[in-house]
Amino acid sequence: MLDVKVTRKALRTAAGQRRTVLGEVAFGLKSGEVAAVLGPSGCGKTTLLRIIAGLDRDFEGDVTLPSPRKIGMVFQEPRLLPWRTVRQNLLLAGAEAGPVLDSIVAALGLAAHLDHYPGELSLGLARRVAIARAFAISPTLLLLDEPFVSLDAALALRLRAELVALVEAQRTTTLIVTHDVEEAVALADRIIILSSQPGQMVADKFIESPRLSMTPAAAAQAKIDIEALIAGASR
Repeated sequence: MLDVKVTRKALRTAAGQRRTVLGEVAFGLKSGEVAAVLGPSGCGKTTLLRIIAGLDRDFEGDVTLPSPRKIGMVFQEPRLLPWRTVRQNLLLAGAEAGPVLDSIVAALGLAAHLDHYPGELSLGLARRVAIARAFAISPTLLLLDEPFVSLDAALALRLRAELVALVEAQRTTTLIVTHDVEEAVALADRIIILSSQPGQMVADKFIESPRLSMTPAAAAQAKIDIEALIAGASR
């Protein structure tokens, strides 16, 4: 399982002072569990994700990753190599050509774009490639940092459904950072809420109804409950 215990993360300001940006955050995720991290803007959500990914080791605490340690990460920007085709971007990430990659490409509707370069893709397609790249290595842990930000609502809904299908198919332990409460309720088994900076974990709410079969009424109530918790964390 993923086990996260962060006690403090500080940054050095331009004036040379140390400023705490993340306080105590502790939680664990079981194999195949999906969690979303919500909180006020600037509370340290992305910083937490970078710590878990091993991109930021300057913190107090400890992170235990699932075994084997295969992390797929989707950043806010697709971050594709512009001089490589979609196919090459996927293979360079460590994917192997074969049935698994073919099924991921098909699920995300990318089969017709494998020989295109990133500059030839719409933002929505580029985000699909970034998601495919993360899944193509069969990760034991998937980390997503607002993967649908800046997309129109209809496209975000489609990509959300495609992501859920892939997570369910691979039973991947998943942690997604988002600012969208409705998105968090639709994607996650549980929701972790951080306070204002320095971000500290103030709630760990399990979604009572299974996310894939939640009724509109249950989803609306869950959204109200989560928004109330976030409002309390912002005070």
